[in-house]
Amino acid sequence: MAAERLRSGLERVRRGLADECGQGTTEYAILVGVLVVIAIVAIIAFRDRVSSLWQAIADGINSL
Repeated sequence: MAAERLRSGLERVRRGLADECGQGTTEYAILVGVLVVIAIVAIIAFRDRVSSLWQAIADGINSL
């Protein structure tokens, strides 16, 4: 009886470890997280250039 329960439990653990259906989703989530961090760092690093570009665009639109 106990041996059968142990085998059944081990079989469930083995099936759970072999299940990889969420692996792709996790990889995409990590990729998106890394891209967000890169975007934030780029915005902070180029803040002055982005601000002057944004101002030039606004001035161009306002002059129409």
